[in-house]
Amino acid sequence: MTSFLVFIILVLVGIAVWQLTKIFDLTQIGGSSNNDEIANDRDNSVNGYLMFAFVGFIYVFTIYSLYAWGDLVLGTPASEHGKDVDNLMAISMALIFFVQTITQFLLHYFAFKYRGKEGQKALYFADNNKLEAIWTIIPVIVLAGLIMYGLYTWNDIMFVDKEDEQDAIVIELYAKQFGWEARYAGDDKTLGKANVRLIEGINTLGVDLADPAAQDDKVVTELHLPVGKRVIFKMRSQDVLHSAYMPHFRAQMNCVPGMITQFSFTPTVTTADMRSDEAIMAKVDKINKIRTKNSKKIVAEGGVALDPYTFDYLLLCNKICGASHYNMQMKIVVDTPADFKKWLTEKPTLAQQWKEANAPAPAVAPAEATNAVAVDSTKVVAQVIK
Repeated sequence: MTSFLVFIILVLVGIAVWQLTKIFDLTQIGGSSNNDEIANDRDNSVNGYLMFAFVGFIYVFTIYSLYAWGDLVLGTPASEHGKDVDNLMAISMALIFFVQTITQFLLHYFAFKYRGKEGQKALYFADNNKLEAIWTIIPVIVLAGLIMYGLYTWNDIMFVDKEDEQDAIVIELYAKQFGWEARYAGDDKTLGKANVRLIEGINTLGVDLADPAAQDDKVVTELHLPVGKRVIFKMRSQDVLHSAYMPHFRAQMNCVPGMITQFSFTPTVTTADMRSDEAIMAKVDKINKIRTKNSKKIVAEGGVALDPYTFDYLLLCNKICGASHYNMQMKIVVDTPADFKKWLTEKPTLAQQWKEANAPAPAVAPAEATNAVAVDSTKVVAQVIK
């Protein structure tokens, strides 16, 4: 109801402004002919200088943005292919800044230089083959080189040779509103079959437990990866389109309902080592200063202070998938190979968990028979009367 009233008020305010504008126009009838809507030389000069001011604002704000928020970009990549992605991004951004700086200046400069003047006519010509060749061929060459380099980088990232595939760890990432689960393949490097129709109880991924390949699969809610070992991710979605996004690993792949997508990379930096990175430490310190400041306000209002922030790799969803999309994340821990092996060994298989959850209840031991003593109720009543 409140929203409807606000809407009605806005409509009425709009009508009032419109009516006031009409009244103002009527008051100008019969006035000086210089107050018409045709721009004069003074108007054009003002607009020309405003164009210069705006391009100056663009440059100043760009420099300020780099200074104020430049530390928010991702730092050290944590995967083998991360350097290639960062290099491609750096080249793209350098080209964009270079072209933007020149074209924006020329655009606003020409708007000033060739502003309208009374009695001046613009030169018109139908075409200029030399100019068209220049602004067509140069972008084609630059974009073709950028696209070819991007395709080469992408193919290099996505290609997994047979030796790496045999030694790789196979993990399924399962997306659903609004959370993630991971399933590790066993020593056979093969994930068991799965279908959403088989989802029941603790089998939240719909794994076909009758499939021999599923007997050694392990399902977890925290993703652990061994450093220096290739990981092949198989991705599924239970409901809508999600996107598995691991920013520090420079990895992203859509999770599409009804099909399996794949991405692969090799982690290169453990969680412990990344927490010791100078850039990460600076970010953590900055975040904790903000949290400390906010905690004071929360405590003053009777709330509980915020916990200090500790860096962790995260698996995020990069598709707007619903109301709690912002909170759809899973912690990723990059361990040493020994720590990873120990962690994974301690996890039970889904088949074991299923058997335990569906095991028949233990039989209750029958109570020992007791000799009942017959009591003559008439004697008891007679004794009470006495």
